[in-house]
Amino acid sequence: MFESLTDRLDNAFKALKGEHKLTELNIAESVKEIRRALVAADVNYKIAKEFTDKVKEKALGTQNVLKSVSPGQLMVKIVQDELTELMGGQSVGINLSGNPSVVLVAGLQGSGKTTFSGKLAWFLKNKKKKKPLLVACDVYRPAAIDQISVLGEQIGVPVYKEEGNKNPVEIALHAIDHAMQHGYDVVIVDTAGRLAIDEEMMDEISRLKEALQPQETLFVVDSMTGQDAVNTAKAFNDVIDYDGVVLTKLDGDTRGGAALSVKYTVGKPIKFVSMGEKMDTLDVFHPDRMAQRILGMGDIVSLVEKAQEQFDEEEARRLEKKIRKNKFDFNDFQVQIRQLRKMGDLKNLLSMVPGMGKMLKDIEIDNSAFDRVEAIINSMTPEERSKPELLNTSRKKRIARGSGHSLEEVNLFVRQFDQMRKMMHKMTKSAPMAQAPRQHGNGMKKVAGTPRKLRKLKKKKRKFR
Repeated sequence: MFESLTDRLDNAFKALKGEHKLTELNIAESVKEIRRALVAADVNYKIAKEFTDKVKEKALGTQNVLKSVSPGQLMVKIVQDELTELMGGQSVGINLSGNPSVVLVAGLQGSGKTTFSGKLAWFLKNKKKKKPLLVACDVYRPAAIDQISVLGEQIGVPVYKEEGNKNPVEIALHAIDHAMQHGYDVVIVDTAGRLAIDEEMMDEISRLKEALQPQETLFVVDSMTGQDAVNTAKAFNDVIDYDGVVLTKLDGDTRGGAALSVKYTVGKPIKFVSMGEKMDTLDVFHPDRMAQRILGMGDIVSLVEKAQEQFDEEEARRLEKKIRKNKFDFNDFQVQIRQLRKMGDLKNLLSMVPGMGKMLKDIEIDNSAFDRVEAIINSMTPEERSKPELLNTSRKKRIARGSGHSLEEVNLFVRQFDQMRKMMHKMTKSAPMAQAPRQHGNGMKKVAGTPRKLRKLKKKKRKFR
């Protein structure tokens, strides 16, 4: 995500490497490189110029303060704060105040609008505990209704559609009545993709908004189109005055122009960002976290949140007990793999760790490696999964045949699993067990230690009596 912009900004900060303080000269040189990086990322020159002027002004104002901080670190902090402000300052939630709440989704052709509608339904159902209804109002694109029907089936969300009806306004109004009768609390209306210059289609989306009076109107933008997307977003906003922007395809060759410019140009917040085709790859947009990722600082908060979504406290306690007793088995390992896979793309997750983004830039991480591991585990008997020590050569040969892998691959996996198991046991064994002091019958608190120490403590207590 934004690799090119991150590299260029990193080069801009290198101009300050070895400097002992900020001066007008090195600030000017660094700011010039930052402006070039933004323009190369397809940010409008006027916005880039205004941004760097603010950075320069702040940098000049901090020349004689924070002497313990290096010039490079100070410049990074200033740029981070300004990037956060440029992208909106803080996250803005979705308005779900209606009964039912109506969310109108608009966007250009090919922007990923229908896929986003499915992702939003998944997000509201699984993270907000809502009962959403998808509405198929794209009556023009061939197979559009089939696409949203497949997505709805995939995530377990019903889709309201009317075969043969070519009036989107009628379909949407009927869908709201249907939602009220059947207890759906959010109605997500997927509209037809359109062009800003198409007056007829723009008139249709205006009529839809006027008829539905939605609590939330979201405009979907393909982030790979850069400044063109921002110009189109402005044209749409002039017509329908939407409430927020959704950036899709952030996992592609994204330069960053749309993410950095859209709030400044349109005056509307970015509410969601979407990566990949999987339905669980929709995230609330946090300007401060995005600024950190652009600057190569990672995003630990988002990583922890993703982990917490899959975290089961009771399961963690059970697992810790098994690891302490060196009873961690293939069943436990498979559970951990599945939880990790639910968190999303592995490379994207690792890039959230500070410093890992640059290290992984040119490295391809094959998520299918998990498939190989699961195939091997699934080829074991229940007894073998729970007792790894049973795996002898003949059993491994059978597992290799059953999983479609070589004996060498099975041996390698079992060896690596055994090493990991020993290491985990060693780490938990060396960690101190938290024990709360317990009250004894003689009024003394139980103290961990040798019997000799306990006897000395008792003698001291008798002496003071």
